Amino acid sequence: MIKFIDVTGKTEDEAIQSALAQLKMDRDDVSVEILERAKAGFLGIGSAPARVRVSYDDGKAEEVKPAEKPAAPKPEKKVEPASAPKAVPMYAPEVLQKKESRANDKPRTERGDRPAREDRRENRAPRAERAERPAPQPKPIVDLGEECHDEKSEQIRAFLKGLLEHMDSAAEVKVYESEKGRYKVFLEGEKLGALIGRRGETLDAIQQLTNYAINTGSDSKRVRVQMDAENYRARREQSLESLARKVASKVQKYRRSVTLEPMNAYERHVIHAALQDVPGVTTYSVGTEPNRRVVVSYDRAQAR
Repeated sequence: MIKFIDVTGKTEDEAIQSALAQLKMDRDDVSVEILERAKAGFLGIGSAPARVRVSYDDGKAEEVKPAEKPAAPKPEKKVEPASAPKAVPMYAPEVLQKKESRANDKPRTERGDRPAREDRRENRAPRAERAERPAPQPKPIVDLGEECHDEKSEQIRAFLKGLLEHMDSAAEVKVYESEKGRYKVFLEGEKLGALIGRRGETLDAIQQLTNYAINTGSDSKRVRVQMDAENYRARREQSLESLARKVASKVQKYRRSVTLEPMNAYERHVIHAALQDVPGVTTYSVGTEPNRRVVVSYDRAQAR
């Protein structure tokens, strides 16, 4: 029968010799397995002894237990299948009697007592006519009187006619002086969508170029030019006011700030003016051009 002992020593050889001395055997009579090698360490720090396992045969035979006989299987009990219920013929007297008794019973509600679908429809109250919301009407164009023909207005016409020719547009230019030093220019004609652009971006660019051209190199007082086409400015202003009211109601309801899309200075001014008297709401602008935005914020002080 194979047995083993584990022995430690300063070195592997010392551990093996110690095991042989304990067993009183020769080196050829045993097999050695080194479990851990000796570690010298540094100045005695971290040193560890060697550990070996020495296996040997003590000469005794292993006892073999006789195999147990398998137990005889128990006889299985036969389970007799449950007898299936006897099928009752459909026309058996018992079934016929039940059907007759059901037919004689008075039903709770008969279909004949229910009103016909058409009668029910006639008895329904007519639907209330939905009041159609009137479509928002664009702000009427303010009557600015007759066209202006002073020096500045002629410069505006000359510049815009040359610019529109390069843009292959046959729009007619009309210039009015709304206030002293403020000119309103209306472009009239067909298919002016290209001059307006997405969200008025092209119209804003034409307006900016016109202001730059008229005020550059001039010794006179600076003037301001505002462009419009197909009453776009009035429609855009109305759309912005409607947007401002909707956003303000959300801010009041959820008490959270809402940041709008980037707008130019004129459109931001429309938002600020539309909400300046709304309780519980304050507005301010953030960012730099052309990505400057309006923030509609909840104001607790005003809400009180």
